Amino acid sequence: MKIGVLTGGGDCPGLNPAIRAVVTRALDYKYEIIGIKQGWKGLVINDTMPLKLEDVEEIISKGGTILETSRTNPLKKEEEKKKLLENIRKLGIDVLVAIGGDDTLSVAGKLNEMGIKCIGIPKTMDNDIPETDYTFGYDTAVTIAVDAIERLKDTARSHRRVFVFEVMGRHAGWVALQSALAGGADYVFIPEVPLNVEDLCVHLKKLRERGKYYAIVVISEGVEIPFLDEGGKAKKDDFGHALLKEKGVATWLAKEIEKRTGFETRTAIIGHMQRGGPPTTFDRVLATRMGIYAVDLIKNKEFGRMASIKGDKMTSVPLNSIVGKNKIVSAEEYEMVKTFFK
Repeated sequence: MKIGVLTGGGDCPGLNPAIRAVVTRALDYKYEIIGIKQGWKGLVINDTMPLKLEDVEEIISKGGTILETSRTNPLKKEEEKKKLLENIRKLGIDVLVAIGGDDTLSVAGKLNEMGIKCIGIPKTMDNDIPETDYTFGYDTAVTIAVDAIERLKDTARSHRRVFVFEVMGRHAGWVALQSALAGGADYVFIPEVPLNVEDLCVHLKKLRERGKYYAIVVISEGVEIPFLDEGGKAKKDDFGHALLKEKGVATWLAKEIEKRTGFETRTAIIGHMQRGGPPTTFDRVLATRMGIYAVDLIKNKEFGRMASIKGDKMTSVPLNSIVGKNKIVSAEEYEMVKTFFK
C-alpha cells in the first residue's frame, strides 16, 4: 500500500505532528508514504518526497509544515486536473491523506467521488469545520492571541488608550470570541454578529465614566464592512475567497472610535504570527490522534471519510458531509461572552 500525504491551505501549528503520526502509524502496517509538497499543487507539478521515520521523528514541536503548502485548487482548470490524475497514477498512490481545511477537504471529497481513494484530516486555526468538536491549530492560535492581549493591556493602561486587536477568522469568530473571553477584553466583534459601532462607543464611554481609562476591542478579520470590500471586487484565491490582507477592519474601526469618542485609539494586527511557532500540547496530541486514526481508516478500508473528534472519542464522518458548511458561533455563546462587558 502506498499512501500520499499532503497539507493544503494556510499553515497552522499541528501540521507536522499530524504528518509524523501518519508516517509512524503507517510503519506499523508496512505502508509506504509519499510526501506531496505544496499541497494539491504538488500533484499537479509532481513535486514529491519519500517520507521515512528519520524525516519525521523530530518534528512534533515544529510549526509550519515540512511538506509546504499552497491554496491551489487542482480541479479549477481541466488541464491541471488531468495532470493531477496522471501523476497519481505515475506515482502509484493507492490512497491520499489530505490534511487541510474546508477547501482542501472539498477537493479530497470530489476526488474520492472520481474513484481516487481519499481520507481527510481537518485542520484550521479558525475551528470552523463542522462535524468535529475541534481542529488542531485553533488552541495554539487562541493561546498566542491571549498572550498578545495581555501585553496590549499593559501599554493601553499606561497611555489611557483603546486598542483594536485584529485576529484571524474569515467566516467564524471562534478565535476572536475565545481570545476576548480568556484575555479579558472589553468588547468583541465576530462575523456572525452585525457590526454595531454605536453600541461599542457607548460602552467605551461608560468604561471611562467608571474610571477605566483603557480598553481592548477584539475584532475578527472577517467581520463584514461592505464598503471595505470594494463592491465585491476584492481579489480572490483559487477557491473564490476574497483576500483579507488589505481589508483593514481594525484600521477602519480605530478611526471610527476616535472620531466618535475622541479617545486615542491604536491598532494591533497579529496576523500570521498566529500561524507560526510550536503547537500547544493540546494541538500536538489532537493532531497525533487524528493522524493515527486516519491511517487506521485506511487499514479498515473506510475511504471517503474525515477523521473527527467528538467529546474525547475519535470517529469519522463522510468527507462530503462538511463541504460548503461552516461551524459558526451561536447567539448563545456570543451573549455569554457579553456578560463580561460591563
